[in-house]
Amino acid sequence: MENRKSQIIELALRNIREKGYLSFSYDDLAKELGVTKASIHYHFIKKEDLGLAVCTKLKEGLEKSFLNIEQAPINSDDKPWEFISRRANEIGNNEVCPLSSLQADYNFLPMAMQESVQQLSIMEIDYLAKILDEIKKEGKLEITQDTGAFATLIISSIKGALQYRRVVGEDLYSIVLDQLKLLVKGNHEVRHK
Repeated sequence: MENRKSQIIELALRNIREKGYLSFSYDDLAKELGVTKASIHYHFIKKEDLGLAVCTKLKEGLEKSFLNIEQAPINSDDKPWEFISRRANEIGNNEVCPLSSLQADYNFLPMAMQESVQQLSIMEIDYLAKILDEIKKEGKLEITQDTGAFATLIISSIKGALQYRRVVGEDLYSIVLDQLKLLVKGNHEVRHK
């Protein structure tokens, strides 16, 4: 039973990454899994219930990534990029970030899902800001007084690059990531010359 429920969540997540929350139905999921729609409804009465389960899975993944990076025996300078890379590596070349996809559908989501998507969005920014705060405390980040704003800039740039990657190719993501690294590193080096 639990295995089928997990399969449904994973399939819904893949559909969200590939085409968005609004663009798939229980009928689509049932056909892909080779089960009846009633089987899907058994686990998730409404699509909103499935959407909330997907949000919970995204939250767990975000928390796990943050804790792993926080405890990783790597230089603090490398932690933001490791955090971003681990998250981005879960997204295929023809997919978008599932949170970005849900954000795109935000105005059409049920209220409970909107709240969950909003919480996830804030959590993602806050986690990256905490990682940047660690670098700032070590005197290696002087680019901004507001690490939350800088985290938002980095996340927005990365998510945009992931979106563009679908159209112009894999290299764009790497170029944007490298430019962001140079922005952080270059600012620290310029200030200390």
